[in-house]
Amino acid sequence: MRIAIATFSARPAEFDDDERLGEELAGRGASVDHLAWESEDADWSPYDAVIIRSTWDYAYRRDEFVAWADRVGERLHNSPDVIRWNSDKRYLGDLAEAGFATVPTTYVEPGDELPGLEGEVVVKPNVSGGARDTGRFSPATHSDAHKLIAAIQEQGKAAMVQPYVESVDSAGETAVVCFDGEPAYALRKGAVLKPDEVAPLRDDALAAAEAMYDPTLVLPDTATQAELELARRILSHVAERFDYTPLYARVDLIAGEGGEPTLIELEAIEPNFYLSQVEGAAARAAEAFTRRLAG
Repeated sequence: MRIAIATFSARPAEFDDDERLGEELAGRGASVDHLAWESEDADWSPYDAVIIRSTWDYAYRRDEFVAWADRVGERLHNSPDVIRWNSDKRYLGDLAEAGFATVPTTYVEPGDELPGLEGEVVVKPNVSGGARDTGRFSPATHSDAHKLIAAIQEQGKAAMVQPYVESVDSAGETAVVCFDGEPAYALRKGAVLKPDEVAPLRDDALAAAEAMYDPTLVLPDTATQAELELARRILSHVAERFDYTPLYARVDLIAGEGGEPTLIELEAIEPNFYLSQVEGAAARAAEAFTRRLAG
């Protein structure tokens, strides 16, 4: 089996999950190449499967990325339809309408009036990654929140306004990493956003929030049965909606006001699996991938 792992040409060297996964896939008999999705010289046609991994610049050029996914077609994982849907965070509204507990979100479209704000809020774009153009604002800095909303609107994007959930500071997020629709392991993610600021970005090709580079930000942990069940139900819903079970996903959950698991992000395009943080994680991923792709 020939497998291409899709990355981007300027991926920072310290993120080496692609290499870990590639080695495990090769150890199971696959021929593996690493190709930049945006490369005009890349030929995807010889591959039995193309697995999106570190295409972390896609949010800068979402339309181009979705068009690329369509061209690669049915050999792409996750599927082009899932990519199109998940690359716009309005998917949270779809999942809320389907009955899943999600963080309440107001979408401020380009041209909309600036909304009234209450309490501590988070503002982010509907198309983004790495906490870019994302900030946390108390009532004392709502004017700064409005400035960020306006700046996002000027980019032609919708600004998402969400209440800042206090449990993130005390308990962080539970990240449930799933392969072929089933939870594989869980991680504990610390808070990325500090009060009353737009997340500072590192000045490199990735330009993600500086906090994302902290090696202690995400650590191995366990998920509750309620969290695991919610992750399964969300992925089952996605599978039914698109007639495609995601080959991989990371379901990021927080504790809601009543302590119930609540979805904050469903990462089904290029989630970091943090393979170096969990013993045997790369082997689990490769085993699940080869079993699915061989079928």
